[in-house]
Amino acid sequence: MIDLKDLREHPDRYRLAAERKRIAVDIDALLDLDAKHRSLMTQQQSLTAEKNQIGKQIGQLAGQIKKAPDAQKAALQEQMKQLQQRPVELKHQEQALEHQIAALEPGIRDLLLRAAQPADEEVPVGPDDTGNVEIRKWGTVRAFDFAPKDHVTLGHELGLLDVERGVKLAGSRSYFLLGAGALLHQAVLRLAQDLMIDRGFTPMSVPVMVREPAMTGTGYFPLGREQSYAMTNEDPASYLVGTSEVPVTAYHMDEVLDEKSLPRLYVGMSPCFRREAGTYGKDTAGLYRIHQFEKVEQVVICRNDVAESKKWHEAILANSEAILQALELPYRVVLVCTGDLGQGQAAKYDIETWMPSRNSYGETHSASRFYDFQARRLNLRYREAGEKGEGKMKYCHTLNNTVIASPRVLIPILELYQNADGSVTVPKVLRPYMRGLERIEKKG
Repeated sequence: MIDLKDLREHPDRYRLAAERKRIAVDIDALLDLDAKHRSLMTQQQSLTAEKNQIGKQIGQLAGQIKKAPDAQKAALQEQMKQLQQRPVELKHQEQALEHQIAALEPGIRDLLLRAAQPADEEVPVGPDDTGNVEIRKWGTVRAFDFAPKDHVTLGHELGLLDVERGVKLAGSRSYFLLGAGALLHQAVLRLAQDLMIDRGFTPMSVPVMVREPAMTGTGYFPLGREQSYAMTNEDPASYLVGTSEVPVTAYHMDEVLDEKSLPRLYVGMSPCFRREAGTYGKDTAGLYRIHQFEKVEQVVICRNDVAESKKWHEAILANSEAILQALELPYRVVLVCTGDLGQGQAAKYDIETWMPSRNSYGETHSASRFYDFQARRLNLRYREAGEKGEGKMKYCHTLNNTVIASPRVLIPILELYQNADGSVTVPKVLRPYMRGLERIEKKG
């Protein structure tokens, strides 16, 4: 959620943010509702002040009545009677204001939840992913001396993948991983988790069904609701998460952390579910765009400091690059442009790994910094360590990044490690997780 005070002071900044991120939200309507709300609150405060003043006057008058001669008491008692009637009138006015204020608040909240966080200055302006800017490349794209196969063909021939039965049981964009395919899938997840633990991150096993406050708090609702699977028989409803970012980031929802305990470094591994709404006919073959997958996700909760957020952004990006380098997969890092940014992201890096069947780099990782956007929605705060231990209350900053997502990462592994005889060499770093298997070959 954005800072409403900052929006009042810099409305053009938020109008531009919505335009550049291609998010439909009426900033002027939000400002109008906010102005009405503040006016009514001011009126309410005036009534409260008047009631307090009358209370003091009644107390003073009661004292005067006790001390007054009999000849003056009747006049003072009449004055008291009139004063005592005024709070009743004020109470009715207060109740009317409370109803008007309450009627405005849902509209304000809805617009606030739809407003976009402005992108940082270094973020390139662009309409969509065509405006993303390459930062660097790592590794050498393999030149084949034979006709390479795509991952679907390799998967079927080697008994690693069964799309046909997956679709039969679960519908489009579904699959089975079998034998060494299932082992390979688990191997990359375990490799990623081990690397993150070695780098000081606390592993978490998380709920994959969460209630609406967690989805709203992390910024996936209301704008991304169509991408989520709702468990409609639940009351209140639960939703399947599209990333463990949701439960991990929401873990401290409505809490006040000690500044000395920051940063909090977490790594969650979980199944993930996405409807892929709006992608009909796009990437329908294979494992690139599917409804269910597993992901190792890193989350950082740190102090409300821009420089510290940027430092951690580079650090979590480096963690993901370390995984791809360990797997010896060529990739490139791109700085995502405004039109390809999410609602709450101030900046984002994508890592795209080379996939021979696409003859291009395909996205495998996204590293995002949100500043206090998610923390405001989650009411996630910390108290600064003051001289006496009681400093100011501030919203935390949050960041996240994919460490590995599988089976998408199996696309470059299978395709880049294939051999002319149809076998696939297992990357050296994964062999300890695959019972020492060095090569995946056809059986029989």
